[in-house]
Amino acid sequence: MHHIEIHPEVSREIDDIRDINVAAFRDHPISRQTEHLIVDALRDAGALEVSLVAESEGRSVGHIAFSKATVGDSESGWFLLGPVAVLPDLQGRNIGSALVEAGLAELRSRGARGCVLVGDPGFYSRFGFETFPDLAYAGVPNEYVLALPFKESVPRGGIVANTAFEIEPEDAPV
Repeated sequence: MHHIEIHPEVSREIDDIRDINVAAFRDHPISRQTEHLIVDALRDAGALEVSLVAESEGRSVGHIAFSKATVGDSESGWFLLGPVAVLPDLQGRNIGSALVEAGLAELRSRGARGCVLVGDPGFYSRFGFETFPDLAYAGVPNEYVLALPFKESVPRGGIVANTAFEIEPEDAPV
């Protein structure tokens, strides 16, 4: 693997981003294979706040998305991480980790209160994400609902994500 460059998405990479998400989640056991649709819907709604692409040798190999989220009755400033995707043949080479780190750095630079996600605690704990007893995401077991506060506030209440996360495969534009 050669040097990885991470940069904000540009319009010519939109098809690559879609392809990366499709490939990365094609055989994922807990995916509904809608990640590419979620990213497209976030972009179409103007809600894709941070969208970073990992590139190697001129080829797009990974992508991460962040959108605004509401946490309980808190003021704004929370972001939801997801999806993050790396081409299957390049997974396990720290590309996903580099994308997460770059995205979190961008959120911090914007003065965000913190980041929430639904995901594998084994992976995300290395970045400081943890479970909080009073943090919930409808329909998801608490152990997979994680947060990384950037400020002193402890996240409490339900996470409300952009409606793009509710998209069903049959809702996809043709």
